[in-house]
Amino acid sequence: MNQPDASNDRNPIDFYFDFISPFGWIGAERIGAVARTLDRTVRWHPFLLKVTVVDTMGLPPLLDIPLKGDYVRRDFPRSLRYHGLQLAEDPLFTFSPVVAARAALWVREVAPQRTEDLVLALYRAHWSEGRNISVMDTVLAVIAEQGLSPDDAKAALHSEPIKTALRNETTDAIAAGVFGSPTMIVDGEIFWGSDRIDMMAQWIATGGW
Repeated sequence: MNQPDASNDRNPIDFYFDFISPFGWIGAERIGAVARTLDRTVRWHPFLLKVTVVDTMGLPPLLDIPLKGDYVRRDFPRSLRYHGLQLAEDPLFTFSPVVAARAALWVREVAPQRTEDLVLALYRAHWSEGRNISVMDTVLAVIAEQGLSPDDAKAALHSEPIKTALRNETTDAIAAGVFGSPTMIVDGEIFWGSDRIDMMAQWIATGGW
């Protein structure tokens, strides 16, 4: 599965995210608008934090880290409120993001102009609406709500090419130096975290420093 043709893009922002990351949601909500104000496009890269953090870096899942896990549980709802986003009453913090990630790769291939819409719809479905996007039927329902074909998506999401594409996407993310969600790479510079988006924007606007 290939990345959409970016030959006409002016130095696009590569946005790496994992649906399991609530901070990735904050970044996803902001990155499109920020890019448009800078006359940039966004290339959306779903990847798996389990591979980068647990398997590659040898670290435990974020919420399992003593002290830091407790902080994050408090900081995330606070950060959402700060950005005007609403958290579901009892969201799943531990789930498999694989099906949703495959869906993001699928839409990136078949309708790249709708990638941002579907990514945000999936994030909102899970974190704001309390729907479990680790379940295929939930992901297909969100796809249908976006006016895309759930039948076409279902066949693709079960296919070997898209499974391979997600593995390759994660491998490529690691090779690019990505370890957390969200991460932005622009003009060869890496910015990790939703709280680095404004810094990234200034970097672009000023040509770096």
